[in-house]
Amino acid sequence: MAELITIDDPDDPRLRDYTGLTDVELRRRREPAEGLFIAEGEKVIRRAKQAGYEMRSMLLSAKWVDVMRDVIEEVPAPVYVVTPDLAERVTGYHVHRGALASMQRTPLPTAGELLHHARRVVVMEGVNDHTNIGAIFRSAAALGMDAVLLSPDCADPLYRRSVKVSMGAVFSVPYARLETWPRGLETVRGAGFKLLALTPHEKATPIDEAAPHRLDRVALMLGAEGEGLSAKALTAADAWVRIPMAHGVDSLNVGAAAAVAFYAVATDRPGA
Repeated sequence: MAELITIDDPDDPRLRDYTGLTDVELRRRREPAEGLFIAEGEKVIRRAKQAGYEMRSMLLSAKWVDVMRDVIEEVPAPVYVVTPDLAERVTGYHVHRGALASMQRTPLPTAGELLHHARRVVVMEGVNDHTNIGAIFRSAAALGMDAVLLSPDCADPLYRRSVKVSMGAVFSVPYARLETWPRGLETVRGAGFKLLALTPHEKATPIDEAAPHRLDRVALMLGAEGEGLSAKALTAADAWVRIPMAHGVDSLNVGAAAAVAFYAVATDRPGA
């Protein structure tokens, strides 16, 4: 059973994993370097644990101790019990969900390892907004995508905001980083995937006309909000596809577009 430790000093070194959670640049540097990530909220903590991530510690307000009692009894990691005010002073924001956990990262698989058994994959280029990353992972999990590949400059899926928005779906869909871009796309093509670039360009084929649900292996390429896929990425693709728009709307945000496109490539959707 985990040890319950009451702490009343915000500078206590045992709380270091949780300090400055609102400092994005600091956390971007610290968390991968120190091999940790933060899970926020009861459901997300449970999903991280179920996915096999090792818990380093938990930070709970007193009223959440009973809610998390079963986890406390199963995990031999320290549990720091603090007041809501102290949690805010440590983290930099009001922890309204009342429960945080510091989890140990695991080594990422290679792109080749993920592609070996996958049929439907997401390839993201330059998506560095954590909310969009989380939303895309949640849609990928819900709509049956097998894996996610990230360009070197994509945001961290295990950053707290990404994990929170995805509701823990980042633990359900395996992901890897391509070491080079766009050269790394040759690894995807070499594994038998057709690279479909999602773009609102008028020369792109409507996605249902391209019939990606009938293809054996599909890699759907997504670019960053606003900018979209780069010219190099578009050139590297096998085909361009678009979501038809109405009422003068030129495009959807990348999170919404991803969900529509994932449904279009799914082999088990109605009528597929």
